[in-house]
Amino acid sequence: MIISAPAKFLLVDDTEQNLVALEALLRRDGLELLKASNGKDALELLLVHEVALALIDVQMPEMDGFELAELMRGAERTKHVPIIFVTAGSRDPHRVFKGYETGAVDFLFKPIDPHMLKTKADVFFELYRQRQELSSSLHLSQMFVGILGHDLRNPLAAMLTGAQLLTRQLSDEKQLRTLQRMTSAGKRMTDMIDQLLDLTRAKLADGLGFARVRRRVHVGELVQRTVDELRGAHPEKEVMVESLGACTSSGDADRLLQLFSNLIANAFHHGVGGSAVSVAVDGSASDREILVRVRNKGAIPAELLPSLFDPFRGRQRTLSKSGGLGLGLFICQQIALAHGGSVGVESSEGTGTTIFTVRLPRASASASASARRAPQGTARTVLIVDDDEHIRDSLREAFEEEGYQALTAANGREALAVITREPAPDVIILDLVLPVMDGDQVYRAMQADPLLAKIPVIVSTLDPARDPTGVTVVPKPLQLHRLIDAVDALWPEERQR
Repeated sequence: MIISAPAKFLLVDDTEQNLVALEALLRRDGLELLKASNGKDALELLLVHEVALALIDVQMPEMDGFELAELMRGAERTKHVPIIFVTAGSRDPHRVFKGYETGAVDFLFKPIDPHMLKTKADVFFELYRQRQELSSSLHLSQMFVGILGHDLRNPLAAMLTGAQLLTRQLSDEKQLRTLQRMTSAGKRMTDMIDQLLDLTRAKLADGLGFARVRRRVHVGELVQRTVDELRGAHPEKEVMVESLGACTSSGDADRLLQLFSNLIANAFHHGVGGSAVSVAVDGSASDREILVRVRNKGAIPAELLPSLFDPFRGRQRTLSKSGGLGLGLFICQQIALAHGGSVGVESSEGTGTTIFTVRLPRASASASASARRAPQGTARTVLIVDDDEHIRDSLREAFEEEGYQALTAANGREALAVITREPAPDVIILDLVLPVMDGDQVYRAMQADPLLAKIPVIVSTLDPARDPTGVTVVPKPLQLHRLIDAVDALWPEERQR
């Protein structure tokens, strides 16, 4: 399998001849060697590059190898990088122990045995290759699930439509019962396909599909609407709703309805027969968030609670009675996270009750979409640079909904072509890992031009330490409201108009 990116080894030694010798011994296809002559330069390289292995000389001026290793272990981005120390010092057990204490996986003593060095390096080169292949396989599997689910919906919809037409034409009770079972099974399949598509969105698009727009919504009204719809489908179920205080949040109404529907339907399915379900919407408990509590009679075994929100959680040993895929609660959690909130659960076998609590942020007093305007009256322009089509489309739709003009680019070269056109975008949302030209190269090219260097750049990442100096960081997992707030914050005077 072709490796999508070369493995990178970091070589750190204050003697140029040693670096040249190490490079000559290790050079091969699929491997990029990064060289630094001191600890400071090594740290700067580690901020930009992800390395599969670091070979570090112990005896260096200003910052020795042990000190560099301690700094690497203290940073989230580099704490898992394997370190092999190279030293001309004695084989003092205390010194070796200190090396392992700072995170070394091995020691090599000078003069270095070329065969031993290549053998040890091959191990880490192979581990990197296997990680790349595994990551690629997982990505392809997730894409396959998403594509398959998408393509199955049309023929399934045609089958359901045909069944509905036949229902109108047939009068035989036996045949109608058969059609009813077929229709019911088809709807269950549709629900499963929708869940698989949601799982793909969560894995491939950072969950952005769970909040494609951000509008002011009344949580109490959404809950009441959900309950009314479920009552129609389950007239035998008793459900009580109460709402307190101001309950206005901001988000995607359709997705929030899905969240509440999943939780309340779950309470119907898993409650004690004949017992009522209660839903309380509380906007008075906090000036920062709204609470939605779904309560039923029925306890969840304590051993299941830690994994309750995991996808495909042990369906054979859970309380699932619906015959679903075990994705419902996972999707609920992802929707809440995408809206800046959370979902939690408490269950007591002693009292026989289970409570799911949704926390959603209260709507801020930020400006409406019409306020996202430059002083001359034109919309501010956002350039979204990401190689994932799901993320690009979701962000484009979200920013257009907020009143921005949104442009997109799928790689670094496309991005630079857009940036250098007139007029340039007002802000850039930049992914660092891109094909053709990566995000770091795009940012460096912008900094080389005095005019482009003034354009604000926002980066979303799991590790802020890897980002170029001067960018605004929105940490992952990416939450749409945080990203939009970060862009809004660039022009606070316009939000106040």
